[in-house]
Amino acid sequence: MKIRKTFTNMLKLKSFLILLILLSVENASAQYTDVINSNRPGESMSAFSVGKNVIQLESGINGIHEKHELLGTEANGIAADFNIRYGVFFEQLEFILELQHQTDQYKTFLGSETRNGLRQSIFGAKYLLYDPYKNRKEKINIYSWKANHKFKWNQFIPSVAAYAGVNMNFGSPFTFANDPVISPKVMIITQNQFSGGYVFVMNIIADKITTDYPSYGYVITLTKGFNEKWSGFLENQGFKSDFYGDAIIRGGAAYLISERVQLDASIATNFKDTPSILYGGVGISWRFDADYEEILIRSNDDSKDKDKDKDKKKDKKKRKDEVELEKTTP
Repeated sequence: MKIRKTFTNMLKLKSFLILLILLSVENASAQYTDVINSNRPGESMSAFSVGKNVIQLESGINGIHEKHELLGTEANGIAADFNIRYGVFFEQLEFILELQHQTDQYKTFLGSETRNGLRQSIFGAKYLLYDPYKNRKEKINIYSWKANHKFKWNQFIPSVAAYAGVNMNFGSPFTFANDPVISPKVMIITQNQFSGGYVFVMNIIADKITTDYPSYGYVITLTKGFNEKWSGFLENQGFKSDFYGDAIIRGGAAYLISERVQLDASIATNFKDTPSILYGGVGISWRFDADYEEILIRSNDDSKDKDKDKDKKKDKKKRKDEVELEKTTP
């Protein structure tokens, strides 16, 4: 969507808040799309932001089954995810709040207990460093369909983003007792758009790197769009620390109800029994950009008004020229 700069003369008369909103519209052509772009149902994070002045909510609920054969422990429960994504200041920037609350029944050889608390609480920011498609102009061969759809090596040049955030420890039963209140998390994100509706995302992660149990890992996600409504994904996540390491595979699908709402379902498991895990759940993503669209409409209306004013001036000048011509004609 291309948005012309129509408010240049009005910016000086507006307050700072209005100025920020108008500037967001002015730069929106970089990433803003009409269709929601959700990180769900996988665990990877895409390189692109939701768009400036756009708020997106992504939430889900999962059933959890974990069993450790060596220690004789077992956990069964429910986890609820709630993420808020907000694009602000720049088209490439978004802030992200990730919350995960878990309630389960944890069994050991000594008995069982009910655990309840935040398993994850992270606040961070992501910035798109490089977008190979921003200034790329595809050459179209009007004589050959095959030439336009052939394999292109430049698809292997990824978009690149950086993420930095903080883990917030509120004394949850799912964290270590000696974990600090705040610990850092950093990530490098790459994303490739391949022909045929394939999107390949990779996250390289360093988590809790200042604590006694830092964790390093990756998430690799391949998504395929089948049509305008349906898409599916396969994902592999691996992580390693001095305390625990694992490799998890996920799969699932997403359905686009509307341009703003997406439903999803997924399942995840691993290949070990220390512990073995099985997760399965459903979720929803919802984008709120009413203010954004209101500004676009207002901008378009102002453009039309300006065009009308220009037409009136042209007509007036034309009539004046005709009158002058009549006076000089013998």
